[in-house]
Amino acid sequence: MADTNQMNVPLCDLQAQYLSIKPELEAAALRVLASGQAILGPEVTKFEESVAKFCGSNYGVSCNSGSDALLLALCAADIGPGDEVIIPPFTFFATAGAICRTGAKPVFTDIDYATFNIDPLQIENKITSRTKAIMPVHLFGQCADMEPIWRIAERHNLLLIEDSAQSLGAEYQGKKTGSLAALACMSFYPTKNLGAFGEGGMVITNDAEWANKMNCLRVHGMEPKYYHKYIGWNARMDAIQAAFCNVKMNYLEQWLKNRQAAAARYDSIIDEEHLGSFLKKPTRKPNRNHTFNQYVVRVGGGERDALVQYLRSEKIGCEIYYPLPLHLQECLQFLGHAKGDFPTTESACNEVMALPMFPEITVEQQRRVISVCASFLRQKVRKVA
Repeated sequence: MADTNQMNVPLCDLQAQYLSIKPELEAAALRVLASGQAILGPEVTKFEESVAKFCGSNYGVSCNSGSDALLLALCAADIGPGDEVIIPPFTFFATAGAICRTGAKPVFTDIDYATFNIDPLQIENKITSRTKAIMPVHLFGQCADMEPIWRIAERHNLLLIEDSAQSLGAEYQGKKTGSLAALACMSFYPTKNLGAFGEGGMVITNDAEWANKMNCLRVHGMEPKYYHKYIGWNARMDAIQAAFCNVKMNYLEQWLKNRQAAAARYDSIIDEEHLGSFLKKPTRKPNRNHTFNQYVVRVGGGERDALVQYLRSEKIGCEIYYPLPLHLQECLQFLGHAKGDFPTTESACNEVMALPMFPEITVEQQRRVISVCASFLRQKVRKVA
C-alpha cells in the first residue's frame, strides 16, 4: 500500500479515467479517423440524441464549447442590445461573457449562502421593462431552486435558460438538468461530469424551431450551403470529441454515483477529524440530486488562502471557484458595481475552496487530503498557543 503521508492527490485525475476505458476510447478515435468525417456527422448526431434523451428533452444541438452553448441559446432567443438577463455574480465568467457578446446586459442577483446558487428571493426586484430572461446557474453539481424561479418567470413572461455546464445529471424534483427550462446549456470540458478530450458543448431544448436555428447559427448561419440566413459563426463539434463522449455516456450514471459516494466519504472523514467547524461541508438541499462536479467547502477563520498554499506545498490539488466575483471583474466595470453590492457572493469568494474530486478518487487519497487539512489546523493552533 502506498504511503498516504507522501501521496500526491490531483484536483482531477483525467489519466485514471482514460486508463479505465482505454481500449474503447482508442477504438473510437480510430473509427473516426477511418471514417474521414472530422466535423459533425453520425458520431455527433448520436451524441446529441443520447444527451437529449438522458436529460428528458427532445433536441440536443452540439457545439465546440460550453461558452458557445450559452451564446447559441441567447442568439436563438433573439436576446441582444437593449435586453437584460438576470444571472448570479458567483459563476464562471462565460455566463456573463456570453450575454455581453450579444450586446445585452447581465444583471446580477446575489446568491443563496448555503448552495451558492442564485437566490430566488432577490430576483424579482431586479426585473425591469428590459428584462428578457433569467439564467440560473446550477453550480458545482446542484440545481438552483427552480420552483420559485418558474413562478417568477411565468408571472413576468420571461425566458428561462439553464447554465448547466457543471451539472449534467443533477436533478430537481425528479427532473434532470436540461429539462428545467426552455433552453439548457452544457459543457463537456474535460473535467466536467462528462468530459471530452478537449472542448465541447451542447444546448438542450424541446423547441424544434430553436433547435433548427441553432443548428444553422453554428455553421455561420448557413442554410443551404453558402446561403446565409443568419450572421452565425463556427461553433461546430468535432466528430472525435463526440466519439469519445459516446463511449463515456455508457459510464456516466456510474461515475455520478462514484462522485456522490466520494462526497459522502469526504463528509465522514471531515467529521472523524473533527474539522466540521473549520471546513464547512457542502449543503445538499431536499428534492435535489447533487452530482458533485466539485466538492466545495467553506474555510473558517479567514484561513482559506493560507490553507490553499499549504495544500499545494503538500502536492494536494485544490482550487478556488471563484476568487473574484463577476461584478468586480475589470472588464465588467462598465456595469457600475462596487465592492459590497453582493455581500453573500463576496463572502463566498473569500472562503470557498474545492477539494480533489473525480469518479476514480480513492478513500486513501481522500484521507490524505483531509489529513493535510487537519495538519494545517494543528499547526495554526500551536502557533496561537
